[in-house]
Amino acid sequence: MACVLNPYVNVLDGQARAALEFYQSVLGGDLNIMTFGDMGTEGPMASQVMHGQLETPAGFTLMVADAPPEMVQVTMGNNISISLSGPAEDGDALRGWFARLAEGGQVPQPLEAAPWGDEFGMLVDKFGINWLVNIAGSARE
Repeated sequence: MACVLNPYVNVLDGQARAALEFYQSVLGGDLNIMTFGDMGTEGPMASQVMHGQLETPAGFTLMVADAPPEMVQVTMGNNISISLSGPAEDGDALRGWFARLAEGGQVPQPLEAAPWGDEFGMLVDKFGINWLVNIAGSARE
């Protein structure tokens, strides 16, 4: 049996579609969006994302949905991060993703040499999602 573990991110203020489109512009891939309206909801919620899934060429699956307050309580903060890691051969791709994800966000830890021999950085994207990027260095090869 093959199981998959992937992040499922809830965002506030009806920003799921914008977040998914942003992540697709950074990571590439195929985007599938199901709205609340697709499931019969009428009114203001109809156009919001009930389930969005991005499948990337690198094999990542990222799911994002709007979080209506009556259905999901979301507290923005540092209780979860999405981690992108890879070998030195994928360093250019990881550096590019880091730079693009950081656009409009904050970078509390630039992507740079870490004490353990890798390159490591942390950012908070413009949707308030924490990301960690690690590029394996010579210490792990």
